[in-house]
Amino acid sequence: MKNQRLRQSDHPITRSPDHPISRLCFPHHPGLVAYLTCGDPDLATSREIILSAVQAGADVVELGVPFSDPVADGPVIQRASERALKNHTSLQDVLGLARDIRRRSDAGLVVFTYVNPVLRVGMEPFCAAAAAAGVDGVLLTDMTLEEGGEYRRCTEAHGLATIFLAAPTSTDQRLKKIVEASSGFVYAVSRTGVTGTQQQLASDARSLVQRIRKFTKLPVAVGFGISNAQQFAEVGKFADAAVVGSAIVQTIEQNPGRAPQAVAELIGSLKSGKPASVGR
Repeated sequence: MKNQRLRQSDHPITRSPDHPISRLCFPHHPGLVAYLTCGDPDLATSREIILSAVQAGADVVELGVPFSDPVADGPVIQRASERALKNHTSLQDVLGLARDIRRRSDAGLVVFTYVNPVLRVGMEPFCAAAAAAGVDGVLLTDMTLEEGGEYRRCTEAHGLATIFLAAPTSTDQRLKKIVEASSGFVYAVSRTGVTGTQQQLASDARSLVQRIRKFTKLPVAVGFGISNAQQFAEVGKFADAAVVGSAIVQTIEQNPGRAPQAVAELIGSLKSGKPASVGR
């Protein structure tokens, strides 16, 4: 079933009392959050990949900002960042891409970045620009709760959701603080370590989601290592959505010239439970 969150419009939707943060939702269970590194292989192709992903069933798209030191990411996303940086892809480029996508789609858009690129622009100018571009939320991978005061004030002022990572190693006390600081949805990290595809879903994932649910009614999306239909379906038994990143980025890497089609096939396979025929 095709996603109906594509639209035609001349102007992006921005945050206002008439447009609350409602696009970070998962109308079909389980929902799918698709991550890609913007600018890999180039911005024009990234745009087509995003639109294809939404058409294939992605509910939310994480717009990855390439960074020179992606400490939370494994080799697949590291390589994508290197390729995008060789193309001189910047945070401003990613926001421009978000504005372009918003003209065509009502899918949820999250800027996924490390803190340094945002600090170079400035927290307030960044949040203002993100809201104007039609972005729904922000995930700063290395932003801690203790250092997030200005971040949370600025995002709230501009109607942007704040999305924090919750790890299996977090205590219940810390999980409570994480969900209290979150809006939109909570990102549950399925395992310790860096991003990357895995053959099996970590056993910690279910218990982590159960612990998070004690403190919030926000949707919970599980990420890190989800790469096939079996894992996607398993996550759907206990969480609201699955985040698929490295599998998408690897599909882009392995399918030069047909990446939008290949990503759509991958997402379709995850949603349908049938294997995809991607790669060369």
